[in-house]
Amino acid sequence: MYKTQALHRVICESREHLAPWMPWAAGQGPRETDGYLARCDEEWASGEAYMYALTAGGAVLGSCGLMRRIGPGGLEIGYWIHPGWTGRGLVTRSVGALITAARALPGVDHVAVHHDEANTASAAVPRRLGFTEISRNPAEGGPVTPGENGVEVVWHLDLAPAP
Repeated sequence: MYKTQALHRVICESREHLAPWMPWAAGQGPRETDGYLARCDEEWASGEAYMYALTAGGAVLGSCGLMRRIGPGGLEIGYWIHPGWTGRGLVTRSVGALITAARALPGVDHVAVHHDEANTASAAVPRRLGFTEISRNPAEGGPVTPGENGVEVVWHLDLAPAP
């Protein structure tokens, strides 16, 4: 119950910051948060996704994770953080740690970040970490949230060892 309350609190405090980019944020209540945490446990156990809480001093600040939804050999990286903690490099460092974790997983040879073109804060993270932008295409179904312009940007990082 504590995990649900802590995560739900930070989602509520971040709702205005998240809703322009993340469709789930607008309707996220305690029941949805509890369900999300249960799915995280199931997906971790199955190897489908590895979600982490971003924390400082015991407080939940956001979330990041590795998800198997981009095909064989790849993991998609996702992240969000409370607006009071932006601009401190925490997400960039967290994504760097996710890259390290992805390298240790068998059969993973690349990671990717997907975001809407209008979300320039999300774009800054893969750019700082040496990802290569590989595409900008109209998002299937167009914009989903009020902040989006409907162009999906995909960044790629090859995890194969250098020759």
